Amino acid sequence: MVLWFFFSAGTIVNAQTSGIRGRVKADSVSVEYAYVLLKETPFGTVTDSLGNYRLDGVPAGTYIVQVHCTGYQKTERKIVLLDNIVVLNFNLKEDENTNDIVITGVTRATLISENPVSIVSVSPQQMDQTVESNVVDALVKNAPGVTALKTGPNVSKPFIRGLGYNRVLTLYDGVRQEGQQWGDEHGLEVDAYNIHKAEVIKGPASLMYGSDALAGVVSFMPYIPDQNDSTLHGKFTSEYQTNNNLIGNGLQLTYSTAHWVAAVRGSYRAAKNYRNQYDGRVYNTGFDEKNVSALLGYKNSRGYSHMNITLYDNLQGIPDGSRDSLSRKFTKQVYEGAVDDIANRPVVSDKELNAYKLSPLHQHIQHYRIYNHSFYRLGRSDLDLLLAFQQNIRREYNHPTLPQQAGLFVRLNTINYSLRYNAPAFKNIETSVGVNGMSQNNISKDATDFPIPDYSLFDIGSYLYLKWKQNKTTISGGIRYDTRKLHWNDVYVKSNPDTGFDYISTDTTNAYLQYPAFNKTFSGISASIGLTHKLSKKINLKVNIARGYRAPSITELSSNGLDPGAHIVYLGDRSFKPEFSLQEDIGITGEFKDLSLSASIFNNTIQNYIYLTKLFDANNDPIVDDQGNKTYQYKQALAALYGFEATLNIHPERMKGFLFENAFVLTYGFNRDAIYKGQGVNGEYLPFIPPMKLYSSMSDKIQTRSQLFTSVTPRIELEVTGSQNRYLSLAETETFTKGYALLNIGISTDIAYAKNNTMQLYVQVNNLLNTSYQSNMNRLKYFEYYSQTPNGRTGIYNMGRNIAVKLVVNF
Repeated sequence: MVLWFFFSAGTIVNAQTSGIRGRVKADSVSVEYAYVLLKETPFGTVTDSLGNYRLDGVPAGTYIVQVHCTGYQKTERKIVLLDNIVVLNFNLKEDENTNDIVITGVTRATLISENPVSIVSVSPQQMDQTVESNVVDALVKNAPGVTALKTGPNVSKPFIRGLGYNRVLTLYDGVRQEGQQWGDEHGLEVDAYNIHKAEVIKGPASLMYGSDALAGVVSFMPYIPDQNDSTLHGKFTSEYQTNNNLIGNGLQLTYSTAHWVAAVRGSYRAAKNYRNQYDGRVYNTGFDEKNVSALLGYKNSRGYSHMNITLYDNLQGIPDGSRDSLSRKFTKQVYEGAVDDIANRPVVSDKELNAYKLSPLHQHIQHYRIYNHSFYRLGRSDLDLLLAFQQNIRREYNHPTLPQQAGLFVRLNTINYSLRYNAPAFKNIETSVGVNGMSQNNISKDATDFPIPDYSLFDIGSYLYLKWKQNKTTISGGIRYDTRKLHWNDVYVKSNPDTGFDYISTDTTNAYLQYPAFNKTFSGISASIGLTHKLSKKINLKVNIARGYRAPSITELSSNGLDPGAHIVYLGDRSFKPEFSLQEDIGITGEFKDLSLSASIFNNTIQNYIYLTKLFDANNDPIVDDQGNKTYQYKQALAALYGFEATLNIHPERMKGFLFENAFVLTYGFNRDAIYKGQGVNGEYLPFIPPMKLYSSMSDKIQTRSQLFTSVTPRIELEVTGSQNRYLSLAETETFTKGYALLNIGISTDIAYAKNNTMQLYVQVNNLLNTSYQSNMNRLKYFEYYSQTPNGRTGIYNMGRNIAVKLVVNF
């Protein structure tokens, strides 16, 4: 296992007799990984799992011993050392911003208040108490500025400040998530029950991660055992949701000692088709998802090494929205090609609509990871190394006459690597250097549709990051250079005379050259500089400017075919240039006794912005194939996005447990191509820009006198989404979307069912009033084959009322 040989050094005992020893605590609890330094000397160490430290071989003299650890106030003690051993213990006090510790997008764990970049941290409690259909939707509820592009309940792609797809980089335990994420209907391959907490960077994060972090980063973190008590612990999660009859169960078992950590996790989730009062059950939106993961690690005072493995398997329905023209009941495809008459497909039976069994036309997604994350302290510096291998396999079955034949069958192998060195602080300056990237290989297997070619990709980038802190001011930033090499050979396609389906052929005779060979290198420079300043003890000012970089994705460059799951024929452009963004952020935060607030504005200009638009024929009719699949072309232009975000959270000190949370988000997106200037909906607005959003929630955690039900927390939420009248109507890419308001209520209770063991019961009703609405961020809004309908409604509506019960048992 990588770097494990380093840890043998931790057992060496220094033979010197002079030095300083002691223990670091906080409220009688040992503090692990606290830095103990002799100021203005090279002597320093880190506390072990019991909070103990030792500095041996220190010459006689007068010193200032300094102790600091993220989340605690720094403390100093003066000491006179002779030729002896001095015992010096410390008791740290928590920092006022303890809950604002973040590790994503920075080189060392730091405080949000000291980071000029806009970052949101979602706590384990928030993740547990949010009852949604998938982990991205749970994140959206708790992170203002984050939205989701949806294709049914279990497919949500994160968008940050109006940007999504390959512009948002997703991390799982520090490993960048690499699947077939280029598709609209491709969700995240993560276990929702295995996510302990989450963090979101809003804005370019290319400095740390390179390409694909142009809009920001979503980081999901599993639980790492930390009890160190040589006792088996566990967590059991079970939930049921009435709308789509979702059943979910997850089990986590953990074990840790002073040096070893281990964890095993597994989960299963299954759901029927979801429903609303206009559409009834929405055909082919069910899913069946299974997960298994394991962790084994070793740690000591010098660092740790964790080996992880995860297995993800999901059967996901593929809705296409076809209906009977008069009854508006959903229909299903039973024939192929020209024989398939969309207007005369058979109606789906009630039995099929109300079953957990999926249609033969579905997706099968498998994702496997094995990775090692190692961290080693070198005195006052440290080294961080991550190596990962992940494989993503996606099959999309779209042939009703031959259901075992996949239309799309792709296998993506990715090797991720990252090495970072944090140098010792010098003159209040922290310096970090690093290199990271990936190597990819993607191939099509036994398929009939080839929306992208087989390709190879190699990505590497290096960076320098500096942070300077003096009194009330912190300045941080850096520079990075990235290179990405992308290559594929000629891809010839033939038609099988027996089946009529296409296949990739090495014989070029009578074959169609779908993808001419391609070999190109993209490169770019990313940079950022930011400042945070304490205007007072309670108020912080943040200013940041960042240049981001993103190489065009494989679909944007190469697409030339049908993506069966999206029901779209995509066309790319080989001449695309990389995107470069320049974003300015300015914000202010306040933390007071009875309330906390924040306000920020951002302005983002993107050169060579890539977007999709629908294609029409010479008669101004949409280009559609026999199955109703529309054709979209990728284009490139100058784009501008800007917006405003604000939060106000009221938590009166005299009302322990009461919390009134409010968030307001407004984002605008414009296509700055000169030909669209002043054209409004006819080309001036960017697609999939979330409208105004206001979110308010009120809860009160009431402590009881019961020894069983120790607390009860009622909760009420209001989600107000404005109308989206700034949309891309050019080529009917988007249509006007009416605003709506959703009312949610819930109640939770803490149950002390055994000594030192608790469980939480959550009951949540989402969309209490069963409001019928469509979101402009839901692709199903555009799943429609008729220009006119009997009831005047087109497309598919979002989920109706949903009652959910969730139980979390800790033991």
